[in-house]
Amino acid sequence: MKITYHGHSCVQLTTEAGKSLVIDPFLRGNELAVAKPEDIQIDAILLTHAHMDHILDAEPISKANNAPIVANVELATYLSWKELQTIGMNLGGTIDLGFAKAKMVQAFHSSGITLADEQRIIYGGMPGGYVIQIDGKTILHAGDTALFGDMKMIGDRHDIDVAFIPIGDHFTMGPEDALQAAEWYGAKLVIPVHYDSFPVIRQDAQHYVSQLETKGLAGKVLQPGESLVI
Repeated sequence: MKITYHGHSCVQLTTEAGKSLVIDPFLRGNELAVAKPEDIQIDAILLTHAHMDHILDAEPISKANNAPIVANVELATYLSWKELQTIGMNLGGTIDLGFAKAKMVQAFHSSGITLADEQRIIYGGMPGGYVIQIDGKTILHAGDTALFGDMKMIGDRHDIDVAFIPIGDHFTMGPEDALQAAEWYGAKLVIPVHYDSFPVIRQDAQHYVSQLETKGLAGKVLQPGESLVI
């Protein structure tokens, strides 16, 4: 299976058979992104929550690929009003995409769509992460989150091969809390996400990975556009 990191929290998973999904597509708004929405070829889109830096490119990618968008029920309903294919779900639920199964797990964050021209915010449902079973591997995308104790429960209940964990601070947990999260998730490999896209979340991801190694954990920094085969 191939993992491609598109920057910020955007991750693409592609099976050996060529089936693919993308999580939290945010390309046009990220100066560090290498890919453009029209470059992304997928069979499904997974959204962790409703903030614009996680959903910005869901609409054009969904339309170009005739692909469903999986999200919490409130966000899915909102996007369905844009005549997009959506599948609404909620925390604790699992969806079978045929080539992958995705379980929505907890994340502690906020979620809403800001309509600046109207000075209005639309409630975006509960934020979450995903535990994804794909090509015989278990992948965790933690979503945007603070540190919380049930990360250990998630790690205890799932044999996680790769965990994508936010380290940016300010809007999510920072590197110190993300180290604890990595210990609790217990993944065989940790890849940091949600950093460097904006000045306020700049972090030394390589230092974070070196700190993981002092705790006996494996980590890897992926640059936007870089892929890893597991």
